[in-house]
Amino acid sequence: MASSPTCSSCKGSHYLLDRQGEWSVARACVCNDACELCGGAGRTMVEKDGYFYAQPCPCRLVLQRVQRFNQAKLPARCGLSFDDFIPANEEQDRARTAALGTARLYRPESPSKGYVVSGPVGSGKTHLLCATLRHLTLEVGVHARYVEISFLFSAIRRGFSEGKSGLDAIQPLIDADVLAIDELGKGKGSPFELDTLDELIARRYNASRTTLFATNYGLSTERQRARGTAPDGYVNPLEHLSERAAEVPLRDRVGERIWSRLHEMCHLIQLPANTPDARCKERPAR
Repeated sequence: MASSPTCSSCKGSHYLLDRQGEWSVARACVCNDACELCGGAGRTMVEKDGYFYAQPCPCRLVLQRVQRFNQAKLPARCGLSFDDFIPANEEQDRARTAALGTARLYRPESPSKGYVVSGPVGSGKTHLLCATLRHLTLEVGVHARYVEISFLFSAIRRGFSEGKSGLDAIQPLIDADVLAIDELGKGKGSPFELDTLDELIARRYNASRTTLFATNYGLSTERQRARGTAPDGYVNPLEHLSERAAEVPLRDRVGERIWSRLHEMCHLIQLPANTPDARCKERPAR
């Protein structure tokens, strides 16, 4: 969409972002109501082969894309922009480049590979997921969803008490053109959780839909015994993971079927264990 340099509120994007409870929400800027292209009619005329045709004005696309962003259910706490992602090391810079490429090269008619980004707490994994979905919804108009895996399991259990099936809860996630699953590998690893995850990923795999993942567990297939300096298998007291659990790679957490599909569905991105926690940066003393 053509930018609107005269608008001081949205800086030409035609939308504004805010927080509403636990979600990040978007709304169309007021400058969108005074569109110079259509004069508020909502459509423009284009000429082709000597005939004139009406087509929706780009200002109407903003409303659709704002709706798509809000349907994605991105967390309010997370920074959403690739511009706001400041790499602290070379691996983070490569991860940003890979996520940005996924966002900019995505084509609805030919869905591309997603990615799995693995790293310690605070290394920007959720930021990259949300920045990708922000671009896809607001700039491309893609139908996308974000979900943290433990919240999904909780929602399914609540649905059981209301007479709903597990499929009722995961169907919107199956149908999304792009899905971002955060905290992959988190949970008790019960048969219920693994069966739910397996069905969700298998259905998206069979439909060739793009899926993104973030995890604290390492992408190496070997268990890591060194603490603090190992490339995978993080030990993080903030998550209260046991020493044994922290040493288990993602492959062991999700099983062979899911692990195999991840390799075909996604690019694997590993951040080093010593990547600094952006949430724990020292603040200047008052």
